[in-house]
Amino acid sequence: MALPDSFLDELRDRLNIVDVVSNYVHLTPRGSDFWACCPFHNEKTPSFHVEPDRQIYYCFGCHKGGGAIKFVQEYEHITFMDAVQKLAAQVGMQVPEDGRGSDEARNKRKRILELNKEAARFFRATLQSPEGARAQAYIREKRRITNRISARFGLGAAPDAWTNLIQAMAQKGYDKRDLLDAGLAVSKDKGNIYDKFRNRLMLPVIDVRGDVIGFTSRILDDNPNAPKYMNTPETQVFRKRSVLYGLNYAKTTKRPNLILVEGNIDVITMHQAGFDNTIATMGTALTEEHVRILSRYTKELVLCLDNDAAGEDATQRAITVLKQSDINVRVLRLPQRRMENGQLGKQDPDDYIKNYGPASFEALMDGSSNSVEYRLTVVERKYHLDQDDQKAAYLQEAATVIAGLDSPVEREIYAGRCATVAGVSKEAVLQEVEQIRKQKYRKARREEERFNMVPGRQIQPQARQLRYQNLRSAKAEIQVLQVILLDGAYFQEIPDLDAAEFSSPLLGKAFSVLKRRWQEGYRVSLNALEAECTGEELDELVSQLRAEPNRQTASAVLRQCVDVIHEEHTGHNVTDENDLLQMAERKRKKYIDGG
Repeated sequence: MALPDSFLDELRDRLNIVDVVSNYVHLTPRGSDFWACCPFHNEKTPSFHVEPDRQIYYCFGCHKGGGAIKFVQEYEHITFMDAVQKLAAQVGMQVPEDGRGSDEARNKRKRILELNKEAARFFRATLQSPEGARAQAYIREKRRITNRISARFGLGAAPDAWTNLIQAMAQKGYDKRDLLDAGLAVSKDKGNIYDKFRNRLMLPVIDVRGDVIGFTSRILDDNPNAPKYMNTPETQVFRKRSVLYGLNYAKTTKRPNLILVEGNIDVITMHQAGFDNTIATMGTALTEEHVRILSRYTKELVLCLDNDAAGEDATQRAITVLKQSDINVRVLRLPQRRMENGQLGKQDPDDYIKNYGPASFEALMDGSSNSVEYRLTVVERKYHLDQDDQKAAYLQEAATVIAGLDSPVEREIYAGRCATVAGVSKEAVLQEVEQIRKQKYRKARREEERFNMVPGRQIQPQARQLRYQNLRSAKAEIQVLQVILLDGAYFQEIPDLDAAEFSSPLLGKAFSVLKRRWQEGYRVSLNALEAECTGEELDELVSQLRAEPNRQTASAVLRQCVDVIHEEHTGHNVTDENDLLQMAERKRKKYIDGG
């Protein structure tokens, strides 16, 4: 049975390949990626590589690769459909019976949403009862949240009991399966269940349609064994990677931008202070899915994350994710506050609003820096500029940041600012910037040339039935696919290229699948190919296509490769004199254009 792309994409969104693989293999983090000894062949040195950013794995030893579904399929020796069924059950999804999705899945989603709404009412009623006294005191005294804002965000309280919610929902007609599906109950031995949320301040998570899709919560006591904050687990309607808390209200703001903060309670405090454009993720880093959602509602995002080391790292990561979007990014750095012991400590928006008021925060907003200014400020703080060696190191790192800017005007502006800070000429900084850009370009060219010079035996698939008959064309076809996987928008630059022109049936098949997905509005990604390919085919595709080309040269590489594919296809399919004349004319034009 063919599964719809929409279902498989949603399943992949709910899965995290690191979590999936970790259920079978012990992973060791290295930078932003993870490594392990490969589970598919015997080895002592880890060569099994997991990339969370692209949600793929690849073994440099046995050359197996794919996404989360393929991993489970290979590890458990089951079919693709069985792997989908297994993983879908883990994240609370119903595998559709046809391309439209089953009535059972739709009904289950509707029932979870209705149950969540009833649970939100239960928690709200508990807050207003004697059982909610501690939560009321926390809201009023600790957080200084007014009754109006508390009601607007539906704040509630989970009683300090094991089955109060379960019993209340049973009276509404909801059974054990419903509560587990919604993530409101936890199963224990012998099939019994208990309330997931106990003795907590409850914050309903409401999506842009107004549905309660889940909950976030904060503990009310000092129990060191319990997490301070806890969310609904992944369900059919709740996926942390795509949830933006507060967007249901922020989407209607009259302000010109949105503000991203770290804490859910920070969102409430900010809205109370008049900043109704504030949102937060659900304890996760900003994802590409978040960015796609944000792009529907704003053209500018202000990052206001904590001013400690972790907050700075999160800000840098968010800038990187947002770089490929059309959203303008600004960074608001809250000043550190002086603690009782005299040391400086972090300050979140909730603290700042309480201590200095909305007008002071508004002034900080007006003075917030753009992403480049922020990155250069972070670099500047690392060095003592009164020392010559430190000044040189600062200029080199700052020049690296500036070299990544596409606009010559921006490069000149920021080179001038850095020159002023360091007390050197702007020309010297620009010279360093251009040298770095040339080094990057030469490196990219060397990598491309190295690829083009690889002996045929090294790029030939191990499986004999997948061997390339035309190595020159196959190399170009691989590079075309690599560029497309970098960004599906590159399809717009090659409207005249057809999968039928590919010399390799496998690479042509991959091109056709990705083009169809792009035309239908689905994501163009490497792991999306796992539904269309055999295990051997996917191993080969991941092996060849996992390399990411340089964006600066991607368009030029794409044009060159398409010319090669056209030329090789025509040259191997000459049927008459006209074909020969057309091929000769293309070569002549290429020569005249300097190609």
